Formats: sequence, structure tokens, C-alpha cells
Amino acid sequence: MNNVETIKVVPARYPLRTVGAIVALFVLAVVVQSVAFNPRWEWSVFARWFFDPVILEGVGQTLLLTLIGTALSVVIGGLLALARLSSSWLLSSLAWGYIWLFRSLPLIVVLIILYNFSYLYDTLSLGVPFTRITWGSFETINVLGQFSTAVVGLTLVQSAYTAEIIRGGFLGVDHGQYEAAAALGLPASRRTLRIILPQALRTILPAGFNEIISLAKGTAMVYVLAMPELFYTIQMIYNRTQEVIPLLMVGAVWYLVITTVLSAIQHLVERALARSERRSAVNTTRATRTRSVTTQTTQEPVHASLS
Repeated sequence: MNNVETIKVVPARYPLRTVGAIVALFVLAVVVQSVAFNPRWEWSVFARWFFDPVILEGVGQTLLLTLIGTALSVVIGGLLALARLSSSWLLSSLAWGYIWLFRSLPLIVVLIILYNFSYLYDTLSLGVPFTRITWGSFETINVLGQFSTAVVGLTLVQSAYTAEIIRGGFLGVDHGQYEAAAALGLPASRRTLRIILPQALRTILPAGFNEIISLAKGTAMVYVLAMPELFYTIQMIYNRTQEVIPLLMVGAVWYLVITTVLSAIQHLVERALARSERRSAVNTTRATRTRSVTTQTTQEPVHASLS
């Protein structure tokens, strides 16, 4: 007669985890109650100004600066990253110098210097250096206005950080990939865009979106140019109405909305990239099995005739 031993499965219990969750919920409830029912937060003022056309115009300026700054910094940062990885010591040194300079300078200092650039140079010219060949000359004060100064300053600083992020992504790809692509005779541009870059994106994307979010918040620094983006607009309003806290909360919530949208976009992009990589891996496995089966079926037995 067989003796069947019954095993009783007991679920694991974590009492400290439960206690920690209760304490966290209690602290959260206290904070929410304090913020929601304290009349000094002036939530009625917050509601009145949140969708005000002046505030929405400032939000639009912030989004526009973020979009243009991101696009230009990706282009310039990508070129700087390729220069840093170049075998030319001159290109690598120049790119390193640019990155060192603009990572060292605070953004507010760069913006103020650019805004006062007309004090240093009356005109900006396009032509051949050290010659009299000039294709165009423009007054500096007309070229570097509020918006253009903000775009140039944000791009110059952000490109330095973006270059290092892209360079780190390229360095994260196994060097054998470079050698294999070169052995196939692919040109350098095709190797970079079709083989190395897709693999480096997994490393570049999280840090890159983190920098985009930092750029969106960093646009608040252009208040020194008296440009009516979100933070400067809020400053002008609460200086007039003296409703400081509710208007600062308006700005804080709008920045939360912007960063939340950017985080959601990051999540969708990373998920799509992961899905494409899984699909590529499955297709590669299927192709390998198909080739293996085809090879086995095409092999015919060899019969030796004995006379």
C-alpha cells in the first residue's frame, strides 16, 4: 500500500511590509488633508488662473522651447559624439573642449552672456575667416533677440550633455559588432545608422528622455531674458496680485503635466523598441530553424555499388 504524503502550501506572510504600507498610507492621508483643507493654499485662485489664456500662452512658449532645443541638441550632440569617437585627435579634442566648456558653465550665465553679445560684437557676419569675403552681415541685436537667445543658449548647453549620452550608448555596443560590420564591407555611415545605432538606442533612450525632462524644466531659466514663458508669466502675475503660493502651484502643476506626458512617451517608445527587438529575435530563430531543416532534407544518402 502506497503512503501518499500531502504537502500543505502556506503562503508567505510579510507583516513588516503590511505595517510599512499602512504607515505610508497614513502619512499620505495626512499630507492630502493638510493641503486640501488649508485655506491658505487658495485653491480658488489656483482654479481661476490655471486655464487663463496668459498662462496657456506661457505653457506654449515652454513647449516650443523644449521641442526646438531637443531637436537641435540631438543633431549637434550626435555630431559631437561622433567627433569624440573619431580616430582624428583634432576632432576628438575639439569636441571634448566643447563638452567640457558647456558642461562647466551654468545655463543662466550662458543666457546672460548671449543676451549681451551685442556689447562684444556689433555685427555677426557669414564668410571666409581672415579674408574680406563676406556673404552676409547682420546686427547682433537683431539676430539675438529674446526667443533666439533662449533657443541658442538651451541648445549649446544641452548639446554637451546629449553628446555624452549618445557616446555612452555607442560605447555600450560590443566592439565585435563594429568589426563584423566592417568585415562585410559596409560604409561607415551605414554601419552607424543600421547596425550600431539601433543597439545603442536601448542605452540612450532612458538617459536621453531624462535630459529632455530636465530641459523642459530648465526653460524656466530664460526668465532672466524677460521672455514670457511659463515661469516668467507666473512671476509677472503674482508680482501684480501678490497671490504667490497659488500661482506657483499653477506653474508646478503645469510642469508636472509636461513631465508626465514626456514620461508616458518614453514608456511607449521603450515598449515599442522592446517589442521590435523581441520580434526580430523570434524571426532570427525561425530563420535558423528553417535553414537547419532545409539542410537536413536536401542531404541524400550515397549508395556505393559493389560489383
